[in-house]
Amino acid sequence: ITPSAALSSFPYAPVEAMRALRGFLSKPRRRIWGRFGVVDAFCESRNWYSRTYLAINQGPVVAMIENHRSGLLWELFMGAPEVQRGLARLGFASPHLSRD
Repeated sequence: ITPSAALSSFPYAPVEAMRALRGFLSKPRRRIWGRFGVVDAFCESRNWYSRTYLAINQGPVVAMIENHRSGLLWELFMGAPEVQRGLARLGFASPHLSRD
């Protein structure tokens, strides 16, 4: 299991991601959680737990939990003029998209 993948899924599957988070938190700290966040991967059936943390996997966890919590990242992204123009050029319509 890769905890970062499960936890980065908050905006898409919030119930399942929260269930995964609670499950990870119920495990002994040094197995899945550590100083730098969640470990890269683990396999409980083989009693194997990675001892490494891949920094690039930690960022999406924080970003997606915040995006699920407040919508901040989505609002910032969708508010960018370049994104609005690109979506409009692709034919997407939304009350939030300007048509310039």
